[in-house]
Amino acid sequence: MDITDYQRQEDIWDAEAARAYDTPGSGMFAPEVLGPTVDRLSGLAGGGRALELAIGTGRVAIPLAERGVPVTGIELSQAMVDRLREKVDDAALPVVLGDMASARAPGAFTLVYLVYNTISNLVTQAQQVACFRNAGRHLVPGGRFVVELEVPGLRVLPPGREAVVWHHEPGYLGLDTYDVVAQRLVSHHIRFGEGRQARIARGPHRYVWPAEMDLMAQLAGLELESRHADWQATEFTADSASHVSVYRLPGG
Repeated sequence: MDITDYQRQEDIWDAEAARAYDTPGSGMFAPEVLGPTVDRLSGLAGGGRALELAIGTGRVAIPLAERGVPVTGIELSQAMVDRLREKVDDAALPVVLGDMASARAPGAFTLVYLVYNTISNLVTQAQQVACFRNAGRHLVPGGRFVVELEVPGLRVLPPGREAVVWHHEPGYLGLDTYDVVAQRLVSHHIRFGEGRQARIARGPHRYVWPAEMDLMAQLAGLELESRHADWQATEFTADSASHVSVYRLPGG
């Protein structure tokens, strides 16, 4: 099935998804996951303003703002923004409703960031390049664009196979189907109910290699400053499953 047969991102992140997104104290909201993220971003902001692309329900932005960093967001999904507004008002954390590849937020920023694999939600290379350029337009000279992204997991995909199970537990099965020619995948989330009942949610992605991201950055006038395997600045190696890459706009 072609990736275009699946829903648009603004349809995927509907009210039901927004209600289920927050998992306080666990998953991506676990202190050991969220704490180092906020610590690193706070330092990179350098006392200036921060812009989060795809701010969602404020998982990172709210604790970052509580550290004293002025944060603005861009978000495509009105439902996610509505969920954010249940926690904090527009005066404390303004959000521009729009596509992270093109929407503009007022002012300039010392830090723009895009976390938790979200750049892969842009399912064409052109959209991803546009996102880098949009980030660069928002930065002051010397400002930084930070991207957190998984390394494509093709090493676990057997030759001739197009799918891999990446997680399973009682009541849940997660698997990815790959189109390695188009550099795309669809994540399938299958939750089992009573008897034969099951619910399936699907999310389309375009996976990106670190070297390809570096070229996107160059097209946007940005330079790679650092790359680590995680937010704790662990060394990035050939075996790293993800990376946190920091790009800098020259000058300043």
